Amino acid sequence: MENHKYTNPLINETSPYLLQHAHNPVDWNAWNDKTLQKAKDENKLMIISIGYAACHWCHVMERESFEDSTVAAVMNANFISVKVDREERPDVDQIYINAVQLMTGSAGWPLNVITLPDGRPVWGGTYFKKEEWINAIERIQEIYTSEPEKLEEYADRLEEGIKSMDLITFNTKDIDFSTYPTTEIIKTWQKRFDHRYGGYKRAPKFMMPNNYHFLLRYAVQNNDPELLEFVKLTLNQIAYGGVYDQIGGGFSRYSVDEKWHIPHFEKMLYDNAQLVSLYSDAYLATKEPLYKEVVLETLTFIAREMTNSEGAFYSSLDADSKTNTGELEEGAYYIYTKEELQELLKDDFNLFKEYYNINSYGKWEKGHYVLIRDKSDAEIMEEFNLSPEILQKKKENWKEQLLKYRNKRSKPRLDDKTLTSWNGLMIKGYVDAYKAFQQKEFLDAAIKNAHFIASKQLQENGALFHNYKDGKSTINGYLEDYSAVIEGYISLYEVTMDEQWLNKAKMMADYTFIHFFDEEKHMFYFTSQEDAKLVTRNYEYRDNVIPASNSIMAKNLFKLSHYFDSPRFSETSQQMLKNVQPEMEQYPSGFSNWLDLLANYQSKYFEVVVVGKDASKKINEINTYYIPNKLIAGSTRDSKSYLLEGRYIEGETFIYVCVNNTCKLPVMETEKAIESIKNY
Repeated sequence: MENHKYTNPLINETSPYLLQHAHNPVDWNAWNDKTLQKAKDENKLMIISIGYAACHWCHVMERESFEDSTVAAVMNANFISVKVDREERPDVDQIYINAVQLMTGSAGWPLNVITLPDGRPVWGGTYFKKEEWINAIERIQEIYTSEPEKLEEYADRLEEGIKSMDLITFNTKDIDFSTYPTTEIIKTWQKRFDHRYGGYKRAPKFMMPNNYHFLLRYAVQNNDPELLEFVKLTLNQIAYGGVYDQIGGGFSRYSVDEKWHIPHFEKMLYDNAQLVSLYSDAYLATKEPLYKEVVLETLTFIAREMTNSEGAFYSSLDADSKTNTGELEEGAYYIYTKEELQELLKDDFNLFKEYYNINSYGKWEKGHYVLIRDKSDAEIMEEFNLSPEILQKKKENWKEQLLKYRNKRSKPRLDDKTLTSWNGLMIKGYVDAYKAFQQKEFLDAAIKNAHFIASKQLQENGALFHNYKDGKSTINGYLEDYSAVIEGYISLYEVTMDEQWLNKAKMMADYTFIHFFDEEKHMFYFTSQEDAKLVTRNYEYRDNVIPASNSIMAKNLFKLSHYFDSPRFSETSQQMLKNVQPEMEQYPSGFSNWLDLLANYQSKYFEVVVVGKDASKKINEINTYYIPNKLIAGSTRDSKSYLLEGRYIEGETFIYVCVNNTCKLPVMETEKAIESIKNY
């Protein structure tokens, strides 16, 4: 048993991030009613420090400041100190991110805020060096002691600012989405494209999978070869880069440079889930073998390192791991020296060196290399006179050898909590991979996780829990949980025809109308009306590295309105899209999931209904085509559900291609159905 000099109340928490701080000399408390009441009772300022388990700079600030007894003495004497896992409490995080954004112009993690005893912020920032931190918090405490009214005034002004950040109005204009000038929006957007390395002309570079999901769809549906080439360039460069784990599969969170080379090495479930969906769809649209390789390797990584025995998915792997000397260092698990590689690969080193750039292009720091490609397999085969089979065999051997080698190293720390929203995204990732590659284990993983959510996180009244750890379901669900699980369940229904997933999706949608919906604005709040009110109750509607919970919800309602013939779902979805339209034109990359919904109105949207004994086989065949403007309903028997009723004929299998409930004559062959969609 390890002896610790200090232990604080975080020892009673389950979050790996909070437990990382349980032996700091700082007297940390968790965010809860008891802590918030304590601040009011003692009339003390609160220090609210927000981060997550895989956050590199959070660890740096912990080592420099929160493990330091001098810093702890200042914090403990004057403040109620609160640690928050932003992934457990995205509602708390959003309030204080907005506050720091207003105060300083930028925000990130670690996020450190000082608030009045009632939780209203008065000062904040991100990472601070030790001396800066001590000076800042002492200065705020002096003002609070001598001129508290100054902080009160500032808190009032800041509160108004926070409340105005996510103001949205009910848009009463008539907008014809079918003629909406999306082309003009994309022309503006294209000015930011990096035509050498893909992505945007900037560093750091985030993958932003939803941006490319929409741009892929737009390029294919509007026959825009130039835009399609840009999407492919981006996906190729990300897959070639160090931001993709060339040995073990899976993606890091972002690249610090413009060529996708040096990642911030943490691996998040949400990135990998969405990128699996994106590369699967891109494979359907282009049949590019690289995209299949990326999906298969990434899902091997998810199964190996991010999945528990219940079929639930873990949250993240840390950027940092221990070196030989026992020090935590960013990326230590993933990097190699030239000498290590020569020793391991022997005669194959010269080929490996060219393939993965063990040269000035691939060099990082301190004599280490992060593997990066800049040539396709075809170029390498030509240069070295290799057959596809031989190169493939060599690649498999390299990956097996290097994975075995690095597994002898200290592994990055795992954040083993399960977040319902991210699991919903991963269900969809597995379903999209199944649609593209028809591998049964992908569908099995999606079904197992869907059952896990249904049995552990979904309650009888339609409410969800947000968090799961050590057999315990905790924290009332946020809109992100409902929107992601509904989307995952709808996608699962479309490949299994199992109506329980569709019915559960509708039950959760109905629940959100009761507990999250703003009848005046026709948007959904991020938190349930049953949750304690924070500084403000906001709407999350701008798409980011994960699409906004409102944009996913609007797309869900669009689909559910077709499945259940629900005018309320249809009207709400349209109104939500109208509400964001003014801002969408100004900042399209922050509204790409909304633009994807808008695209449903700009071309025919197909209801593909497959009924009969071979329905499953026919649906699998249809799913090998890239058709983003469709939904699928199906059954192997007679069904009373809206799209299926009266369509079953014993011993036959028919495919109906419909638009707004108007159907062409049913056909029996998949090819004829696809032809019908193309020529509708």
